[in-house]
Amino acid sequence: MSLKARLAQKPAVLAPGVYDALSALLVEQAGFEAAYLSGASIAYTALGRPDLGLVSAEEVAGVVRRIRERVSLPLIVDADTGFGNALNVQRTMITFEQAGASAIQLEDQQLPKRCGHLAGKSLISTEEMVGKVRAAADARRSEETLIIARTDAIAVEGFESALERAEAYRAAGADLLFVEAPRSQEELQAIATRFAGRIPLLANMVEGGRTPLRTAEELEAIGYQLVITPGAMVRALTFAAQDFLQGLKQTGSTAGYRGKMLDFDGLNRVLGLDEMKALGAAYDPASRDAAE
Repeated sequence: MSLKARLAQKPAVLAPGVYDALSALLVEQAGFEAAYLSGASIAYTALGRPDLGLVSAEEVAGVVRRIRERVSLPLIVDADTGFGNALNVQRTMITFEQAGASAIQLEDQQLPKRCGHLAGKSLISTEEMVGKVRAAADARRSEETLIIARTDAIAVEGFESALERAEAYRAAGADLLFVEAPRSQEELQAIATRFAGRIPLLANMVEGGRTPLRTAEELEAIGYQLVITPGAMVRALTFAAQDFLQGLKQTGSTAGYRGKMLDFDGLNRVLGLDEMKALGAAYDPASRDAAE
């Protein structure tokens, strides 16, 4: 089922954030119906840097291609600002769609952009963002590829301006709206009330961010169709890695961590080693004869 078709159904789609093929594989194996390729998480893991607009379009496209080679679940791709003006947005849409994106997310920040839950953001004009949304819609090859329009206006221009910007992006052809960083349950509800029945809405859950954490079920109840947890896996894995490394440094051995890690065979089972060996043997007469 396409992401577009799935979003028309209940319950709300919960899409964990991923940053490479392994994280996307784990999300698929855990039974989730979609994954969110987080630009922030790529910056964290590939560059060891915060989310300050350092990741390039081609770096993101490469991750999309590697993920799509390994997993088939719908992939929502964070395209930041589209990496430039409206013409850059069109190239980004074409490149990401060809790479395997099910949806691309565009935001109305100025370059260099930064994480939506950081202070000091600045915005392009509503008119320029409307042009970017229209450009993306004109460039996509399939109507199944969705355009998510994000506004960061709450922190810059205020809540009402964010709603007005979202209205303009909806009219320009966005398939989903993402009003970033609402500061309370009341603002979450007001966004849902404003757009109820007119366009699907995305809610972003960031641990330690400006928006109160809610479950996917709670967000669906007030009107959201897509819930993302963009950096949660990186934060969980970084916490676990710090704990692991501290123990290794203190004891000089991994033995004390064995109960909280996969062993050699366990990791290979996750990665599908036996299936790949069987596939290779099917094409190799010598391997097939030896197995017999």
